[in-house]
Amino acid sequence: MASSSDVHVRICGQEIVKYDLEIKALIQDIRECCGPQAVLMELNSTVKEKFSQLRLRIQDMEQMAKEQDRETDKQAILSETEGHRKQMFSNQTAWRKANLACKLAIDNLEKDELLQGGDTVRQRKATKESLVQTSSDITESLMSISRMMSQQVQQSEETIGTLATSSRTVQETNEEFKAMTGTIHLGRKLILKYNRRELTDKLLIFLALALFLATVLYILKKRLFPFI
Repeated sequence: MASSSDVHVRICGQEIVKYDLEIKALIQDIRECCGPQAVLMELNSTVKEKFSQLRLRIQDMEQMAKEQDRETDKQAILSETEGHRKQMFSNQTAWRKANLACKLAIDNLEKDELLQGGDTVRQRKATKESLVQTSSDITESLMSISRMMSQQVQQSEETIGTLATSSRTVQETNEEFKAMTGTIHLGRKLILKYNRRELTDKLLIFLALALFLATVLYILKKRLFPFI
């Protein structure tokens, strides 16, 4: 059975992967964004929030690694943490490149709209709508994966609760066993003491009876055979 610490590390890793997928989906949206600037700003704001959450969870995993008792577990978690951190840096690079490409595309689109007529604008609008639809489909798929991972996180949290309850039950049973063991030892001492007392009483009764018989025999001897 996995320990509570292992479950926490696994949950943290699942949340990191979830944020990573969400960031990748948003970066893809930025790549395919054709404007206006307000849409790009809104996407960037969401990406910043996701990066902040991802960074906090990576720090949490690093702290969990430092709290491990075994060096092998510590190094394994630190290695996993470093992998997540490198992936985050890679996403940040991709985010910057996507922003540059998007801004360039928006600038070019605005120039074309100024130079060309309404037909070109309509064509670009249709292309934009197609790209938006494709982006929405990709985002929906990634969000579906994110929801599935959230369910796994919830199941893991329930597992932690079950482990905690089982641990308390085992501890209570152990305490009851210790109390019962103490009672048995006390009973054994009392039985041994009683047996010793019973043996002493029998010995005293035997000695008293022997003394009584010796006294009776002595009296009979003096009365019946006084000349002896």
